[in-house]
Amino acid sequence: MIEITKDTIIGDILDIAPQTAPIFYSIGMHCLGCPSSRGETVEEACMVHGIEVDKLLAIVNEEANKSAK
Repeated sequence: MIEITKDTIIGDILDIAPQTAPIFYSIGMHCLGCPSSRGETVEEACMVHGIEVDKLLAIVNEEANKSAK
């Protein structure tokens, strides 16, 4: 099981669960390929984009674990 937390680096998420990329795009994180966004934690990205971290984590964890089951 994959466990993504607020401290998980976005680049690490995309490496282990690339199917989550559309979720990030849908909330305005359009620069997933740039080095600075890949190095941000989920919490940092949520602060920049005005997204509630717990809601995003629930969605991302659900999607990341669909393939892991």
